[in-house]
Amino acid sequence: MTTFANGAELADALRRHDYIADDDFATVVHLATALERPLLLEGPAGVGKTELAKALAAAGDRRLVRLQCYEGLDDSRALYEWDYAKQLLHVQMLRDRIGELLGRHTDIADASRFLADQDFGLYSEKFLSVRPLLDAVLSPEPVVLLVDEVDRTEESMEALLLEVLAERQVTIPEVGTFTARSVPWVILTSNDTRELSPALKRRCLHFHVGYPTPEREREIVTARAPEVRPDTAGKVVDLAHTLRDLPLRKSPSVSEVIDAARAATVLGDGAAEADPFTDLRDVLFSTLLKYTGDVELARGRPDGADPARVSSPAPVERATVAARPANTTTAVFRGRGGGGHGGGGRDTAVSGARR
Repeated sequence: MTTFANGAELADALRRHDYIADDDFATVVHLATALERPLLLEGPAGVGKTELAKALAAAGDRRLVRLQCYEGLDDSRALYEWDYAKQLLHVQMLRDRIGELLGRHTDIADASRFLADQDFGLYSEKFLSVRPLLDAVLSPEPVVLLVDEVDRTEESMEALLLEVLAERQVTIPEVGTFTARSVPWVILTSNDTRELSPALKRRCLHFHVGYPTPEREREIVTARAPEVRPDTAGKVVDLAHTLRDLPLRKSPSVSEVIDAARAATVLGDGAAEADPFTDLRDVLFSTLLKYTGDVELARGRPDGADPARVSSPAPVERATVAARPANTTTAVFRGRGGGGHGGGGRDTAVSGARR
């Protein structure tokens, strides 16, 4: 099992797995592992929150256990459920023996009491079908537990997570309480689609992951797609940052920028000299933009103006429930009273390529 002495050492380990994290982000991740506290990552989709858990598992020589959240997720999909077919087969195998034992009781009440006093082993660990949360608790080897897109679930599911996050245990009424056999590193991600409960946030360290600076994003693109020429990567990144200044329904994510850079490379060496707003604009829009209205806006319609030739409007703050909260965790390390996520971009820590 691999541990890290400090944030710089962890950042180097992540970089070896093509995940680029700035100093602040790496420091918070290191603290989460050192303090054995869950880490909640909030921010737009596609900036590397999920990819952080994958890279951390690889860097720490741990197995990744992933719980993908969705609306309607319940305990039978997140924690466990009983393997009823296996239990039924067990009962059928015992049927003849049970019949012999019951034959000794001529009174129905006596037979009923006899059955009630027996432990047939139906509710034991061997009949459990483990789901991700219980899998992480029962694992004898340390794991990285990823609770992905926790904001997609209902608040009732958040309550179910509290016991795992705080006490590292799972209680099964028929059996008892299972305490973690090893301490998992826990990463929770949220795309800011709804406000998470204070109880959940209280149990986690917190970091807001935003879009990277152009320099950092070029580094991410070349690390994730080494076949892309640096000048091609730079032009695609510049296009993505121009698009993010527009009031789009969905801004291009880092993962989509990598796809666009690969698409430009597939078109041939001419992509390096081409103007991405003209010659490659349509094909790059097909990777960067996912809504027709956003494509029309990026093309400068309805007035026909090309966004490459018009001044970009002031960046539009997108309405998210997090509203880009101050990264209080990092502020403590710096000895400041709290830093926003705008301006210089130091608090919009950069991630790897995907969500």
